[in-house]
Amino acid sequence: MSLTEPARQAERERVARHVLDLVKERGAEVPWTVAMAESGLTRARFEALFADYDDMFDAVAQTWLAPQLAVMEEVLASNLPPQRKMYEFFRRRFVIAQERFRADPHFFTILCEMGAANFERVRSYVDLADHYLCELIAEAQAEGFFAGLEIDEALSLINQMISNYTLPDALIYLGDKLTEAKLARIVDTMFIGLSGEAGADASGVNTLKVAG
Repeated sequence: MSLTEPARQAERERVARHVLDLVKERGAEVPWTVAMAESGLTRARFEALFADYDDMFDAVAQTWLAPQLAVMEEVLASNLPPQRKMYEFFRRRFVIAQERFRADPHFFTILCEMGAANFERVRSYVDLADHYLCELIAEAQAEGFFAGLEIDEALSLINQMISNYTLPDALIYLGDKLTEAKLARIVDTMFIGLSGEAGADASGVNTLKVAG
């Protein structure tokens, strides 16, 4: 019997959550054949849900990243002032990652390794986060911030300044050195100093130049 699309999506999510549980329980990535055997489904039913390992990984990634996507969209839809909105855009995702890392560092590390090994499968989530960030930059520019910078240039600068709070792996190496208070100071600094209007050859409000 064929599944309706809502039922199919619900079953994919159920299996994806089970795969995450298996990864946590076994301390390693779960092969396609093991996921199939442990799913409680027939081979035919499993293959009707997932075309191949990549398709299953997509479902696992979507399930794992759903909370981050939800908070990004929640912040984007809010009426917060630009500076606070930018901070919350990063802070809420960071809190989710930090809580997960503290709850089970080994499991968190394995999932980071899975993400790195399958980066092309998670690139769309990175691109979506960048798209949302561009919208926040445009809103901030409408209020006079990031003056003189193209949106893509501001995006690149902000991503490099804030990367320790958006790359999950950073928690593995920096742990408690990453804090919400430090993140707030970084965002404050971005809004105070990130501008392209300090002179024809400058990329901020200071006078530093790249050595030639």
